[in-house]
Amino acid sequence: MTVTMDHKRKTSWDSKMSVSTVSTRRFSRAGTPSSILSSDSDIRFTRKLGGQYRCGCCVLAAFLLFLLFSGVSIYLGYTFLVSDPPGDQVFLATFRIIKGDYFTPELADTSTETFRIRSREYRDRLNLIFRRSFLKLSFISSHILALDGVEDKYLVMHFEVRFDPRFRTIGVSDVIDILSREISPSTSRYLTNLTIDPKSLEVQESLNALNAQVALQTTVSTIPPTTTPPPPRRCSPLELSYCKNLPYNITSYPNLIGHQSLQEVEDDVIAFRELVDSECYRLAYDFLCQALQPACFPEDAEDVLQLPCRSFCKEFWSGCGNRLPEKFKQALDCSNFPEYADYGSCRPKPGCVQALKEKALSPRICDGVIDCPDFNDERNCAYCRDGYMHCGVGRTCIPKIKRCDGKVDCPNGSDEKDCLTLAKSISAAKSLPQDTPHSARYHREGYVVFNEKGKIGKLCTENLNKTLSPKEVEMVLQTSATSLCSLLSYTGVEFVEVRRDEEYGIAYVQMEDPLVAEISFVRTSCPSKEVMYVRCAPLECGIQALRNKGGVQGLSKMAEPGDWPWHVALLKEDVHVCDATLLSESWVITTASCFQGQSKAEWSARLGTVRLSSSSPWQQERRIIGMMKSPVEGSTAVLLKLDSPVTAFSDFVRPICLPPNEGSVSTNKSHCNTLGWARNREILQRVQLKHSEMERCENISIASVNSICTEAEYSMDDCNEEEVAGSPMLCLLGDNRRWALAGVGSWRIACSKPGTERPRLYDKISSNLAWIKSTID
Repeated sequence: MTVTMDHKRKTSWDSKMSVSTVSTRRFSRAGTPSSILSSDSDIRFTRKLGGQYRCGCCVLAAFLLFLLFSGVSIYLGYTFLVSDPPGDQVFLATFRIIKGDYFTPELADTSTETFRIRSREYRDRLNLIFRRSFLKLSFISSHILALDGVEDKYLVMHFEVRFDPRFRTIGVSDVIDILSREISPSTSRYLTNLTIDPKSLEVQESLNALNAQVALQTTVSTIPPTTTPPPPRRCSPLELSYCKNLPYNITSYPNLIGHQSLQEVEDDVIAFRELVDSECYRLAYDFLCQALQPACFPEDAEDVLQLPCRSFCKEFWSGCGNRLPEKFKQALDCSNFPEYADYGSCRPKPGCVQALKEKALSPRICDGVIDCPDFNDERNCAYCRDGYMHCGVGRTCIPKIKRCDGKVDCPNGSDEKDCLTLAKSISAAKSLPQDTPHSARYHREGYVVFNEKGKIGKLCTENLNKTLSPKEVEMVLQTSATSLCSLLSYTGVEFVEVRRDEEYGIAYVQMEDPLVAEISFVRTSCPSKEVMYVRCAPLECGIQALRNKGGVQGLSKMAEPGDWPWHVALLKEDVHVCDATLLSESWVITTASCFQGQSKAEWSARLGTVRLSSSSPWQQERRIIGMMKSPVEGSTAVLLKLDSPVTAFSDFVRPICLPPNEGSVSTNKSHCNTLGWARNREILQRVQLKHSEMERCENISIASVNSICTEAEYSMDDCNEEEVAGSPMLCLLGDNRRWALAGVGSWRIACSKPGTERPRLYDKISSNLAWIKSTID
């Protein structure tokens, strides 16, 4: 802010009067008449200045002149004698995306809206890559220069990255190292939904940015690989004696530090032992051993590492970061760790049960609701023996042999759910946790896999070719695949085919009579190893997969896991601020009021939780990397882009439906709900709503042309639940089984006395349908 002031030269009389005023105020408080003391004070003050204080004033004036002269000298010296500060280091790069995105003619013109949206998305991803790398102090910005390629085949991206060399001098190899890690599928965090040709990566430092930019936009260059690609990662036994107390026994090299062998680990283990012995962090042993000897899981193409979660890393740094040797700081930078805790992506910190006790949450232990990612809070309870399988909800455990035995043993029927499903392989299916019948994630594509009394195998199709005509075989395959995809809550089947099984030593079943309406399966040997492979259409929206009954029948006020799988808690710097709703793999919707007046911060979306202080096995987190505001008049809705798609859909995380058409709220207005939290924001709860006349809300607040006026269906005397901004208005569709998002709350609805509460105004979604669909597509 600049303030302009007019300075006028004062006369000696003006100066004298101003002094007199000050002096008068001082002496008036002593009770002396101001008219007399004003004159005396003036005389005495003038005599002092003219007498013994004159020397002091001269010294002060000389000192001020000296400071002024020094400042001018330093400025002139810096301006004319010191050389110019170094300019930005600019690197120009290009790579080719061969899967996950493709080139269209609109992208060739940098002035089109299509190019603007696409380039902004890639720019935000590049910014995240470098801001969370070891070059984050020097990084300034990235910029997409051009997008080209072959239409509907591949996309070539040309971009520049700028660094400030005053922090450190950046080399081409540094930029290549960061981009190479991100291009690799095994280490990618922000380009996970894209397949990039590693041979197409090229980086060069620009000495003349303008000329180089023009050259880069007009050519697509590739460089041959400088080294042979490393062999696929494979798991090996954990042999480091210092870390023998870890809960797993296989690891792989290179580890997170970069050690290529056990010998290299042992050469550095003393430094890590000293950190543990210093007791800088209670769980330092667990974190460091998981970094030196990370868990390894076998996969078909390449085995994968399971690293500690980022939250675990942050806790370690808060205690031991200042003691960590300099040469290990880059490798143990928390930006190198997974950000969310869905199963298989990272290992949460141990000691969840102890943490619940420390938070005075001991009543949650053995209460029937899983609060720990390792299930330990519900293990070895009075109702759950060691080795039993938890039903997921409620105080019920069953022997694992009762899984898919044809008899419902769990209250919600989960033990007989998904007995026929899809999986990439039998080894992948067996690697999933067996502590609960609930699947950690849906698989849209894979081999048809059966589960019978805990035994897992594949569906053999050998008998179809022997007993049916080719046309009947095709019909049976299509019908079976359609029924299976529908059973798994997908919208249909995309393709089905017979493949030769490459796995050995597994069990098989076949259709006993494939032409009857209700198919039965019997065990078979399957010598030909011909098995059924299916790819389903996209997931059906708005389904509460864990509820046996449709509609609102039996739906409780207090949310149970899986009741509202599309609900999202928005956290600012790990503090719950607002709510949102999951629309698709990469987008959630909320209100712009969440971000008004907020300083820049790191926002994240937490999915699959009904208790904010818990970390259930099905909970997932994503970072927010972009926001788009609705262009509809009077609408405050915003779409938030997630840093990586939610591909691990499950019974606890899945998207909501949009209204069927513009202008409609729902085909069943009598069943609408919103979701709030208990006063301590711990338990998710539902509030039943009914529509009101707009005049009622307009008498209390200012409504827009895009508002929906509602009120609570029942009395709020108990005042137990409170909404936060972004809470959804959910209405049941006409089929009485799917839910649609009708509105988004623009502000917080707190508990208050009847007649003084805020009106329940929601921003209408139906008027935003075209914008939402075009943005997501």
